[in-house]
Amino acid sequence: MIKHLLLLFLPLFIFAESSQISTVPVPLTYIQVIDVDLDCDEDCLEQHLADGEIFTFLAIAQEKLDDEMLDNERMIYIGLFNIGSDEFVEEQLRIAMILPYKVIGRYAHSTSNAVFAYLITRNHEFELKNFQIEDESEEAMQAVLQQIKDEGFRYVIAPLTPRGAQVIVDHEEELEVYFPTINKRDLNTSASNIYFGAIDYQAQIDALTPRASSPMVVMYDKSVKGKNLYAMTKESYNKDDQIFQPTSRKAVSEEMEVPYEPELEPKKKRVIGYGINRKSTNMKWYFEENEKIQFGSFFLHTPIIKSTMILSQFTTYDTNTTNVLSTQLNYDPLLLSMTQQKDRNNLYIANSININNSTLIEANSLLSNDIAYDWINYASTLGVDYFFNKITKIDRIYKLPFKDNQLLYPISIVSPEGRRFKVIEEGVIPVVEENNVTEEDEGGILSVF
Repeated sequence: MIKHLLLLFLPLFIFAESSQISTVPVPLTYIQVIDVDLDCDEDCLEQHLADGEIFTFLAIAQEKLDDEMLDNERMIYIGLFNIGSDEFVEEQLRIAMILPYKVIGRYAHSTSNAVFAYLITRNHEFELKNFQIEDESEEAMQAVLQQIKDEGFRYVIAPLTPRGAQVIVDHEEELEVYFPTINKRDLNTSASNIYFGAIDYQAQIDALTPRASSPMVVMYDKSVKGKNLYAMTKESYNKDDQIFQPTSRKAVSEEMEVPYEPELEPKKKRVIGYGINRKSTNMKWYFEENEKIQFGSFFLHTPIIKSTMILSQFTTYDTNTTNVLSTQLNYDPLLLSMTQQKDRNNLYIANSININNSTLIEANSLLSNDIAYDWINYASTLGVDYFFNKITKIDRIYKLPFKDNQLLYPISIVSPEGRRFKVIEEGVIPVVEENNVTEEDEGGILSVF
């Protein structure tokens, strides 16, 4: 919609490659109302946009609009032209990011872009500074934390691994730190100044296992994360007394050439696990003439490329699957482009990226960034949204609750259909009791919305 304004974003690309913001402030734009009919309804505003009268539109629409589409347009242009606001901000909007670029790879770039894209759409002066470190050793972490405090920052977004996060949890009491990559399950802390934003894989697995029938065949990446997900899946499946039983299976008897109807009596639960090497491309050993996995539910804890290989080889080796289940790992448009529809029949994916804001998606896309499918970038956006609210007292865009400083996500079940993911089961935003208030919340800003 606004690709024709790409040139206006060239300074942002320059910024995106830098480790810190320029000390020269970006000039603010103010619109003066001159001979404009302020009695302009939604149809009138749409007409101004259609006629290319952007500044007339902005002069009239100075406050939030009820029409979501028009308000998104308003926020896009406010960000593009850096239009100044007369609203008073009690505390300066300054946010630091800790980026261990050799550890988190491309996320050192994409998470900072996600935070930057959010801030430029909120129509407020801000300072965002990236503090790059080579590793997450205690010495490096302690040094960067001191540097951040010396420069007067209070709020920090830190896409770290558990190693680096643990250093901050153990030693930092002054700064407000948000980890978009860490779930509170991974670290033991009750610190009121530490916030966690990673999705909950255990909750996603728990949402999927009621759909599984026995045998449940778990295919997982032979990494620490993959092994942990395998263990979570076995535990979740075995604690659930109900076994999903479809009324029929997609199979044909070679002798009779009629649909095969299995017995519908509940069966004893059985879990079969296969650890997949990163370099493995041929699944023949797992699938060919393997009777014990026939008509099972398959749970994929593998990266997206590996998952597309597995899905295609179900078809190659005539593996009869009741269904295929997966977590956020495979909520990726690559799944739609790299597999055939028949390969992904009866595939169900748990997804926690449920609230999409078109303004922020568009701003990120102009920076070649993704918050619609990439959950770490999405979680980084939620973190800066939370800090923005704490600093400015302006409403959050993403009103997801925190519980004990862990961000809680709704979990939807989606299934690929054509070129999109269709929602099969809509996620519900968790409800948190209002007495879930941190020490800082007592000052008037609640973690519950």
